[in-house]
Amino acid sequence: MKYLFFCLLLIGVLLESVAQPTQVLSMANQHLRLRWEKTGAGWQLKTIAVKKGQIWVNLEQPSGEHTILYSAEKPQSKSDSTFKSITGNKFPEDIYHYQTKSWDESTNPVSLNTAGTAIHFYAGKGTQIAPNHLRFEQETEVGIITSEWNFDPKFPNDILVKQTLMVKKAGFFSIASPTLAIVNESNLAWATVPGYFQGNYIQPNFALAYAYGHGIPALPVVYRERSASTLCPLISTKNGLTLAVIADPTLCRDPWAKDKNTHQDWFIGLSHKNRKAQLSPTLYHPVLGEPQSALQEGAAVSHTARYNLSGGDWFKAINHAAYDVYQLKAGLALRQSQQSLTSRIQQMHHYLTDPKTSLWNIEEFQGLKIGAQSYLGGVVGSNKDAMKNSDYGAVWMLAKATQDTLLTKKVLPYALNFKFVQQITEDGFFKGSLAGQYYLAKKKKFVEEWGEVVEPIAVTYYTMLDMGNILLFDPNNQPLKERLRAGAEWLLKNQKPDGSWAVAYDRNNEVELYRDVQDLRATFYGLVVAYRILKDPKYLAAAQKGADWLLQAAVAKGSYLGVCGDARYVPDFATAQTAQAFLDLFDITQQVKYKSAAISAAKFYTTSIYTHPIPTTVPKMVNGIERADWEIAQAGLSFEHGGIFGSSNTQGPIQLCSHAGLFIRMYGLTKEPIFVDLARAGAWGRHAFVDAKTSVASYYWNAMTRGAGPYPHHAWWQIGWLTDYLMAEAELRSNGQVKFPRGFVTPKVGPHQTYGFAPGTINGQKAQLIIDENLVKVDHPAIDYILATTEKKDKIFVILLNNRAQATDFNISIKGAAAKSKQLPALGFEILTIAQ
Repeated sequence: MKYLFFCLLLIGVLLESVAQPTQVLSMANQHLRLRWEKTGAGWQLKTIAVKKGQIWVNLEQPSGEHTILYSAEKPQSKSDSTFKSITGNKFPEDIYHYQTKSWDESTNPVSLNTAGTAIHFYAGKGTQIAPNHLRFEQETEVGIITSEWNFDPKFPNDILVKQTLMVKKAGFFSIASPTLAIVNESNLAWATVPGYFQGNYIQPNFALAYAYGHGIPALPVVYRERSASTLCPLISTKNGLTLAVIADPTLCRDPWAKDKNTHQDWFIGLSHKNRKAQLSPTLYHPVLGEPQSALQEGAAVSHTARYNLSGGDWFKAINHAAYDVYQLKAGLALRQSQQSLTSRIQQMHHYLTDPKTSLWNIEEFQGLKIGAQSYLGGVVGSNKDAMKNSDYGAVWMLAKATQDTLLTKKVLPYALNFKFVQQITEDGFFKGSLAGQYYLAKKKKFVEEWGEVVEPIAVTYYTMLDMGNILLFDPNNQPLKERLRAGAEWLLKNQKPDGSWAVAYDRNNEVELYRDVQDLRATFYGLVVAYRILKDPKYLAAAQKGADWLLQAAVAKGSYLGVCGDARYVPDFATAQTAQAFLDLFDITQQVKYKSAAISAAKFYTTSIYTHPIPTTVPKMVNGIERADWEIAQAGLSFEHGGIFGSSNTQGPIQLCSHAGLFIRMYGLTKEPIFVDLARAGAWGRHAFVDAKTSVASYYWNAMTRGAGPYPHHAWWQIGWLTDYLMAEAELRSNGQVKFPRGFVTPKVGPHQTYGFAPGTINGQKAQLIIDENLVKVDHPAIDYILATTEKKDKIFVILLNNRAQATDFNISIKGAAAKSKQLPALGFEILTIAQ
């Protein structure tokens, strides 16, 4: 009987188990394993394992929770929150009117992720549709949501999750990507929303985290597409895993959708945290309160998110998003120049030697005639009388390469005088520092961009770099050397014991300003210049002390400061300068830590360059001109400054690709393709932003072909970065057979460096760079060339570069001879040697 009872009991249990729906669902391939269990709360993710090398590593806190945001009324657009700086002051101050509006917009309830009602749930119904294909469903009072989960067959570390909401109750909706896993702060190794911040720790001060990216915001803020460089928030863990969520390119905003600027459209929200403020990269679509989020009963909306789980770091995840999802390589292949970069340099030479087009002015100050270009941008105290010079290295380089007397006699002497009177020579605390980067002609005074301040970084820029580059061309200018020494001594005197500098001092009372931020910039580079020119080892020692501090305070944490006073120094192109500064210090010291720091900073700077939307051939109308989408694409262009405060929010990226040469050099060091591809994407085929009359590119993306506008001095920077890019490409493609010494980086806008002050080598022969637009004629705009002569001037070298992704047939004529046909392969390179 007992045996019979036991058998009947066993049969009953088996029958009951057959009748019950499955309590476990799973997905697995050779790289990922996911396992759900049905609990009282619904279907919960219990295991996520990632293949890392030969071992499986678990994400520590799987979740699987879904979230819908709902609001019956449109959320308010005005901010109802206030925040203070780390020093307890109002942030931002009223004087920063450019930033006040951005701050108000970025701290409204939608941006702070407090708007609407959050409906959190684990799906109540789960079904295995097919192997590695799951469907979950949940009904709420506002709608029914289904989600379908699949692996991407092309990329086995990617999970595609498509959510569809059927609306039951009219209102405003936002679907959050499901919380795949939660990362504890103790296990946080890195986090980023590219374009906004990167870092390895939670920053308790909201202003520092949100406005500057100095640490990770503690609040679950939702960022906009307009300043996101790659739509891929991610978190890396200390046990070596990276969890990223990548936006579906078909759902994202197009900055020029058809025939007008739509840069500020907001279709996808990005965050490093979920609504509950748990560390978990999250996407939102539609964005609550935006037009797409207003839905009537019976409407449907879908949102597909791509999760990437890997054993690589954050940089690998960014590469995956840029190349595999946003098709960086395919976008680059579309680029076709209509004017060569060589031609642009030649034509800007004419623009800059015409005082009318370049807005060149000569004024008298302290008994000297000083020359500079008009600056019509924002400067405190300016009455449309501000003057400025930009890239002194490019000025002296062009003058030497062309031997043009319009430069050597009518520009250089007055630009040099400008540099002399720009330095403070009166006794006192500021002796040797900079009076200001701008000269106000009507007030006859020098000022800084946004107030009466003295900045150590400005001494590095406008004393050390400018004078240093001049001295490379004019090494016997003893009075200028003494001015350089005075600047170096001021930097030395004001270096803090830890190696850092103040951000700025009040010009009137010598009080240190901006104590809420650190000087996370390559101010130390000014002393590198001093060492190279003056040869005094004390300057190198101080430069290394400053570099060692910056390495720990900035590079190790992913925190940087910018150099634009009108933007309150939010991070900008100075990050790329940091990379080149460390690289130059490595060249001098051969200490590997500086090369590693340079590579790290350059990798960070890739997140200041747009990789979206995907460029296409779709026709667009731009100010009455039909353009293919790729011609005006943002992908490949960098920020002036990004984040919530940067000009990228309103004006888009810029055409000053100062980083291009650096990125080519970085590719040579690392063999990371993203460096060379982003450099080329920024340099090639940008004619839609170039003024046909002057060959000067517009600064901001939204200006399209308006040219220099209020920034005529930018033409010098453009000559500088174009030359640096072409020289870097020649060195890379020739495997070092073309190599010329580099000068110092340009002030302010990036890391490009000057050339031509000393001979280089071409195929083992010493050679001097020249520019002569009548010497060589090429009939294809994809072909750029560099000219040089031997020291004896008995030979001319013509270095040809094919700057596109396809082979190019072209004709070339040298010294008026009959044109000869040639072909260069994609990215081809050739050196022609011509007897004089």
